[in-house]
Amino acid sequence: MKLARIETDDGVQTGEYVDGGVTTDDGERYEQGEYDLLAPCEPSALFCVGRNFGAKVEQMGYDVPDEPDFFIKPPVSVISHGAPIEYPEWTDELTYAGELAVVVGEECHELDESEVDDALLGYTIMNDLDALDQEGRTARKAFDGSGPLGPYVETDADVSDMDMWTDINGERRQEATTAQMFFTPREIVAFLSQRFTFRPGDVISFGSPANPGLVESGDEIEITYEGVGTLRNTVE
Repeated sequence: MKLARIETDDGVQTGEYVDGGVTTDDGERYEQGEYDLLAPCEPSALFCVGRNFGAKVEQMGYDVPDEPDFFIKPPVSVISHGAPIEYPEWTDELTYAGELAVVVGEECHELDESEVDDALLGYTIMNDLDALDQEGRTARKAFDGSGPLGPYVETDADVSDMDMWTDINGERRQEATTAQMFFTPREIVAFLSQRFTFRPGDVISFGSPANPGLVESGDEIEITYEGVGTLRNTVE
């Protein structure tokens, strides 16, 4: 099931996305053109894991981590599928990172790996935008609009060996599989839950493969995780 949040003439609605339309929780059907797709959740925080793919570690010259390496983006990072990415005036080196992410379904803390699946709503996609010429992760990654998210939440996905790819203006820039992660999604969620209390709608992302090249105004970024969907945004 694909769960979507949409803006309609009747306000914000949630429901199931099927064949371009959304059937809301109260049974109302909205066809394409009758709604605007919103980010699929409203997180209190986005917990982002880095250095989780071998090619990425090699690209950036990092050491292989002994445990998940993480940072946090604030809610103002979130923009929806299809929303324009504003190129920040204060950077000349903006890049992208196609990441699988999960949306938390219930408040939870101190989970064992065996408990993780029951606490999750489903999977979505995040673009971890990065201003490479800034100092420190917060300055580089936690700015307004730095976390495009969507297009919806897939509640039934096997993420153990999922293909992914990122295209910039139709050119393939990233290609990998989730089997190449150092830490699995379940391991990461359980690890972070020892430190944080997750609330419904919070997002946890699992890192990106190597991402060669920068983006410029006018570039279209398409990130696909097979079985989850395609997140598409254009840089302004």
